[in-house]
Amino acid sequence: MKRFFKFLAICVLLAGAVAGAAAWWLHQPLPLRTGTVEVSIEPGTGSRDIARLWVQAGVEASPEALYQWFRLSGQARRIRAGSYEVETGITPRELLDKMVRGDQTMETVRLIEGWNFRQVREALVKAPHLRHTIDTMSDAQVAAAVGSSAEHIEGWLFPDTYAYSRGVSDVTVLRRAHQAMQQQLQAAWAGRQADSPLKSPAELLTLASVVEKETGAAADRAKVAAVFTNRLRIGMPLQSDPTVIYGLGERFDGNLRKVDLQTDTPWNSYTRRGLPPTPIAMPGRDALKATASPAAVKALYFVARGDGTSVFSDHLDDHNRAVNQYQRGGR
Repeated sequence: MKRFFKFLAICVLLAGAVAGAAAWWLHQPLPLRTGTVEVSIEPGTGSRDIARLWVQAGVEASPEALYQWFRLSGQARRIRAGSYEVETGITPRELLDKMVRGDQTMETVRLIEGWNFRQVREALVKAPHLRHTIDTMSDAQVAAAVGSSAEHIEGWLFPDTYAYSRGVSDVTVLRRAHQAMQQQLQAAWAGRQADSPLKSPAELLTLASVVEKETGAAADRAKVAAVFTNRLRIGMPLQSDPTVIYGLGERFDGNLRKVDLQTDTPWNSYTRRGLPPTPIAMPGRDALKATASPAAVKALYFVARGDGTSVFSDHLDDHNRAVNQYQRGGR
């Protein structure tokens, strides 16, 4: 019996020593092969495989020790999929806490007001750690992939800065941008003027894209929207240079010529009346609001001063004088 109690005491002491060592280890910095270590955890990955991923990536620890810590903590099932980055000094306890919180490494991509979808594609290609899936898709296929009911994706993405975890697809980011535009568009449509000539949210989006491209100064935006709204009311062509440029596509070399204004395309608002068949860019929130509720002015014309602002005129004679003054040097 004495031998049994002696053996039991030794076991208790050993267990205490092991527990103490484990507790000490949980609070010690994990050695890393490099200053930072990155791991991407896919949904459904087991805790044993997660431990192995960290060791393979550069955490110098026993994968079995990490696995047992994840398991015995009772939080292994709460580890979230995603991309994680750790730096020198992180402990086993902090590593697990990070994954349970879902404290992922995030990247960002910015979509700018006034961009067309070709520019959006270019930004997505350059975005770091983004999985590319739309490279071979047509614009119509992209629209379907993000859940848009429109035939074209142009204009149906809201310009903003989008954060994403490493390894997600470009479609995931675009789907968020599309949902954001739907929300912003519905809000603008709900606040439209009662006598607006626009018949649908899609028409509001299309005109707002023209307003976005035509506005040089934020203070002029509501007046620019008023000019195009007034033209629509009386059946006057919009006569917007950006619509012509959009119709030219990659043929546009930066110099808009008279022959371009006279060459008919579906987007040429000099040769065709009414709205273009699609938006020509991504309008921002302010352009949407201005188009839904333009300034209470009768202006039908505007011309750029050259400093970003514009001169607005109700009559053609006044407009021609402004053009002579600001575009032709007073001639």
